[in-house]
Amino acid sequence: MVSQLDQLPDKDPAEVEEWRESLDAAVTFGGRHRAAYLLRRLTEHAEHADLELPPLMETPHINTIPTAAEPAYPGDEALEARITAWNRWNAAAMVTRGNQRGGLGGHMATYASAAWLYEVGFQHFFHGKEADGSGDQLYLQGHASPGIYARAFLEGRLSEAQLDRFRQEAGGNGLPSYPHPRRLPWLWEFPTVSMGLGPLSAIYQARFNRYLEHRGIKDTSGSRVWAFLGDGEMDEPEATAAIALASRERLDNLTFVVNCNLQRLDGPVRGNFKIVQELERQFRAAGWHVIKSLWGVAWDQLLAQDTEGTLVRLLNRVPDGQFQTFAARDGRYIREYLLSADPALRSLVDQLSDARLEEIIGTSRAGHEPRKVYAAFRAAVQHRGAPTVILAQTVKGWTLGPGFESRNANHQMKKLSGKEFRAMRDLLDLPIPDRVLNDELVPYAHPGTDSPELGYLRERRAALGGPAPARKVVAKPLPMPADRPFDALKRGSGSQEIATTMAFIRLVKDLMRDKETGKRWVPVVPDEARTFGMESLFPSVGIYSPLGQTYDPVDRDQLLYYKESKNGQILNEGITEAGSLASLTAAATSYATHAEPMIPFYIFYSMFGWQRTADQFWALGDQLGRGFIIGATAGRTTMTGEGLQHADGHSHLIASTNPAAISYDPAFAYEIAVIIQDGLRRMYGPDAEDVFYYLTVYNETKIQPAMPPGVEEGIRRGLYRYRQAEASGSALHAQLLASGTAVHWALDAQRLLMEDWGVAADVWSAPSWTELRREALECEAANLAAVSSGSANNERIPYVTQALAGARGPVVAVSDWMRAVPDQIQRWVEQPWTSIGTDGYGLSDSRENVRRHFGVDAPSIVVAVLATLARNGEVPPEVVHKATVQYGLEF
Repeated sequence: MVSQLDQLPDKDPAEVEEWRESLDAAVTFGGRHRAAYLLRRLTEHAEHADLELPPLMETPHINTIPTAAEPAYPGDEALEARITAWNRWNAAAMVTRGNQRGGLGGHMATYASAAWLYEVGFQHFFHGKEADGSGDQLYLQGHASPGIYARAFLEGRLSEAQLDRFRQEAGGNGLPSYPHPRRLPWLWEFPTVSMGLGPLSAIYQARFNRYLEHRGIKDTSGSRVWAFLGDGEMDEPEATAAIALASRERLDNLTFVVNCNLQRLDGPVRGNFKIVQELERQFRAAGWHVIKSLWGVAWDQLLAQDTEGTLVRLLNRVPDGQFQTFAARDGRYIREYLLSADPALRSLVDQLSDARLEEIIGTSRAGHEPRKVYAAFRAAVQHRGAPTVILAQTVKGWTLGPGFESRNANHQMKKLSGKEFRAMRDLLDLPIPDRVLNDELVPYAHPGTDSPELGYLRERRAALGGPAPARKVVAKPLPMPADRPFDALKRGSGSQEIATTMAFIRLVKDLMRDKETGKRWVPVVPDEARTFGMESLFPSVGIYSPLGQTYDPVDRDQLLYYKESKNGQILNEGITEAGSLASLTAAATSYATHAEPMIPFYIFYSMFGWQRTADQFWALGDQLGRGFIIGATAGRTTMTGEGLQHADGHSHLIASTNPAAISYDPAFAYEIAVIIQDGLRRMYGPDAEDVFYYLTVYNETKIQPAMPPGVEEGIRRGLYRYRQAEASGSALHAQLLASGTAVHWALDAQRLLMEDWGVAADVWSAPSWTELRREALECEAANLAAVSSGSANNERIPYVTQALAGARGPVVAVSDWMRAVPDQIQRWVEQPWTSIGTDGYGLSDSRENVRRHFGVDAPSIVVAVLATLARNGEVPPEVVHKATVQYGLEF
């Protein structure tokens, strides 16, 4: 047999042959399964001896930690069981009451399956923020939120009235359905119910914790990131997209807890396969430490009697869909359909009654036993050198009764009947009388503020640093940087042509030198730093790597060499927009997570930002993130030669849908200076707002003019007149509104209109169509409120209407975006309105040809103005045709 190892010299072939003969003998006399068992034992021993062997990708479908190896349980199990029972009850009651009164939905089965996974963590592992302002970071499974609310109620952090407003937020004091920091900012830290984003964000949060520590910003060595996930959730590509990063950077401050209840929303996760074994292979291959916590202690006797390994082989073989059925059927069914085929298995369970068989095979799961959960959690915390994933098996809907447990539809089942609550009460042994358990509103239950349960709960949380989850904002405002870096951009570039992308980089480079706040800038780049002209930052601030630089870079002899450093400031994430945005989110929320405000800016090809990761931007807003998002090489016509997949003409439209995003499309370097300065004030000043800024910048070099006097307010608000038409006595007038690089086309069109057609046109820069619209909507809302209250004395006029008041002639709006972007403000403009833009897909060609193709170049703007004047009867239609022919246009 040819082997890969044949390429390597063998100093003792005879020794190798002896080992082969020993293995052959084991197969002959002990059987194939015995020989495989011996090999596993030998491999396990080799791993403990620190031999460099390729890791096993899959182990038998049994617990990683045997019962005999479990550590002593450090808590009062009886009291913890009572606390868990109260939480189970109130979680189910909250969802049921909400549905009885309003049909508002909610999920019961997820928390029911995972209750002990959370409770063991809250009692013994999850650190609060009172000790160091950081604590642990908890990414809690969104569908389990009723259980987290129930625990907060037991702790006294929520009232019955608040529980009764679950999913009823409109009137105030309600509870959001899932973890939403923007809706409940004192409790939730991380939004997790857009499934797949939680695990991705958790990995980059753990990495950012290390980044803060290595850069000397804050000691985060005591913080651990816990991500509680569903086995069905792991199908989302984002859920496992960054697990290699976690292993590569040895993030042993990170633990995934995957609740393997074998069910997703409509049925089994892997009906014909085994999700636990699949996830084990995936995580082991990525270099994670894997702990399987599958079977309860009731399995120990069966496994001990399985001297031939028959039961273990069966567990490896039976698909998850069948095991889900076993959890919902009786012992007679299990005996007939699982164990009758093999005589060895029949003899193994002959002494067990059907009831006992149902208990063991059907429902005894490690995830429901605190000792086994504790053993897994402690092993994860103690492991060094790699992140840990705990695959904990449970029964979905556990303790909710046979109508819920392991049923395909239990994700959509929203309430229990009075009879089902009585059965649940008896199972949990709670002192709740029958008279309150009918089919009306089931009561909440509480052991009393002076009860042993509450005393124990308070004691444990005090020992672990206070309540969790909890979000606190105690960070102080940052001092504002000196004006000097901003003034440099406001003075213009003289005779030098520079792109607005480079202007932004120059500004940030200067700001990163600021003695007070320079160290708090966090550049986040998805492997395009050189494209954006950022290579000058490489040697000066370094690229973050937890290992530093263990190699001699090929460009070491160059001034701008590629420098990795353990205290590097740049996060160069590789080709991953999703990972980069997760990294930005960790930095953008550090002011709350760690009481350390950081100033991140994430710079990317604008096409590959909002379009690809809009869901994450929404989560960033939910998480109250603050920072700068830079869509570089923006616009549909500036990416010469790149074509359809690179040409962004719509990110501002997507960004306009995010209430937390303050969007700007600056035309000049001085506009960037004003916007960044204003953003720092709004996000990091004394009255900090929970917003983030989106700026689009271009790779088209232009001479950057000096800032005209008195335009700062117009820049911030979104519109100002940049260049008024020269006085000419012309009777024909027009207003050209443009943003970004399109301002230059409008300026050329202004000249052509006057020289060729005698039209006097003013050119307006519109740095933010979206902010103009939002302010106008605020005016409308204020006016409606005033009318409704009978106090409509001073009607608010939108800024865009005020700015254009009295401007003569029609308005033509142009941008490097689709027309819907400037059309946001149309109804507040009193003049006749026309817009032109880059609707459609991009294409490869020169900028001039592409702009001509879309009809947005200067001659196209001229024709659009003349056509508008013709519709108004101010010029004859023949003029429009003449201009079209003169400029060689086709429409």
